[in-house]
Amino acid sequence: MSKLLFHLPTPTIQIFARNTSKSAASTSKWLSTQDSFPVRRIYCVGRNYREHTLEMGGNPDRESPFFFMKPADAIVNCHPGASFDVSSQEEVTMVPYPTVTSSLHHEGELIVAIGKDGLRIPPSNAMEHVYGYSLGCDLTRRDLQSKAKKTGRPWDASKGFDYSCPLSPIVPKEMMDLNDCTIEEMQLTLKVNGVTRQQSSIGSMIYSIPEVISELSQLFRLRRGDLIMTGTPAGVGELVVGDEVWIECGDLIPCRFVVGPAELS
Repeated sequence: MSKLLFHLPTPTIQIFARNTSKSAASTSKWLSTQDSFPVRRIYCVGRNYREHTLEMGGNPDRESPFFFMKPADAIVNCHPGASFDVSSQEEVTMVPYPTVTSSLHHEGELIVAIGKDGLRIPPSNAMEHVYGYSLGCDLTRRDLQSKAKKTGRPWDASKGFDYSCPLSPIVPKEMMDLNDCTIEEMQLTLKVNGVTRQQSSIGSMIYSIPEVISELSQLFRLRRGDLIMTGTPAGVGELVVGDEVWIECGDLIPCRFVVGPAELS
């Protein structure tokens, strides 16, 4: 019997639960659980918001959804802190500026975590396969992507580099507070250094969450542990070393990180 030469670790994401404590000392509505979500694959939907499709030169009325991937080990678990206050001095996750680019762009996105296997899933059953939600940033080497588009080459180097998927802890869907609005009504907002750059309702997606899950499951068998980045609104732009990024949406845990210097070795 053959033996594995070595074992590779499985990337995981923190899972948070709602804090039901009545203690006056409790300052956060979320608490880390002992559970982690093992990541199998990261699927990404391209151009799923009308205004972003237009700013990238696409036609939102004629294009079918298309997908690309990031490697699972591209995730960066962003430290949520206690107060979720962008002005606080709490621990902030550092994401290194990638090599071989001078045009790093942010793309804030809602992330769907899959908790049930499925192939050729109809839209009417799609939400049964959702475990929960996270927020993240599809970091992009825009200059490399532009060159790839012009030459008809793959996007791997522009989308799937190390640390290209910073994200917040997952909130199980049954933990979400949707008393005031539906998921479609929630506002996805990305700020850089406190200034809003991207903002749109989830309902502004060209393809809804059930439609995205259904379309993707025609191409791949979705399995527990898969993540789906559901697309980004208009307003994508440059990041430089020292920039602080803050992504929020409804009742979900914000994603917060700072762009650090490039790795030297």
